[in-house]
Amino acid sequence: MTDLSVQLAPGNKRGLLLSNPVMTASGTFGYGIEMAEQMDIQRLGAIVCKGTTPEARDGNPQPRIIETENGVLNSVGLQNDGVDKLITEKAPVWADWKVPVIVNIAGATINEYAGIARKLDKVKGVSGLEVNISCPNVDAGGIEFGSNMAAASQVTAAVKAETDLPVIVKLSPNVTDILDIAFAVRDAGADAVTLINTLRGMAIDINTGKPLLGNVFGGLSGPPIKQVALYMVYRVAQKIKIPVIGCGGINNTGDAIEFMMAGASAVQVGTAGMINPDSTLEIIDGLRMYGERRKLHRLDEIVGCAWKQ
Repeated sequence: MTDLSVQLAPGNKRGLLLSNPVMTASGTFGYGIEMAEQMDIQRLGAIVCKGTTPEARDGNPQPRIIETENGVLNSVGLQNDGVDKLITEKAPVWADWKVPVIVNIAGATINEYAGIARKLDKVKGVSGLEVNISCPNVDAGGIEFGSNMAAASQVTAAVKAETDLPVIVKLSPNVTDILDIAFAVRDAGADAVTLINTLRGMAIDINTGKPLLGNVFGGLSGPPIKQVALYMVYRVAQKIKIPVIGCGGINNTGDAIEFMMAGASAVQVGTAGMINPDSTLEIIDGLRMYGERRKLHRLDEIVGCAWKQ
């Protein structure tokens, strides 16, 4: 039988061992607790919970999510319960789970990121952090942390200084050169990176002439961004030398295999899971069958094969 396990933080003393490479994407699976009533979440490689901020947030005005021709535009605005409530109400539930839970963290300043990391460092049930650097940096006039090498490096280093949990940095595709940002966060201590976050987008009602999203702009996800994400994974994975998690438009087993062949050690499923929660489990089953059909001892034998030719 093919071994599907993957170590996402080989350079970290705690490590982050997944039973398989299929994860849920932040913002598409809540805290996982809600979904536990609908599916066997313990079969997942890992769960990345919704973006967590220092204080509870109500999020952006409605409407927040709209369907496009092939994907989804969202502008949820990081609605969440805040880190303190996560620690007291969510983490105790996670502590009894087999599946590791990674907390996606977000802030408006470097100190806010560092503060969340400090609070989560020794919390049972938290297996790692995923740093969302697509947030506006209020200390720098609203520019995204992830669009500037120095800012991306600083926030990564600040988080690493407050925790020995594995730290994954989720990179924005809305940059001039994502490889530069990847190098910056790696050199600042990131244990792994997730590629990619959503692409900026919008939609307009042609009858009213008004934007369809309450916040005007949003993030495009789903099948339309797959090829962009795949290219970025391919470009970064062969250079960065730390694990890369592929994310963006992964809808089925074939998509997951493509991302692994491009260099991803694991994949995150987002929009597809919102439409069909069982899609993640179907991909896990599909990867196992693929490995057995190809007579692979370990599934990670295919990682990066597209650039190892």
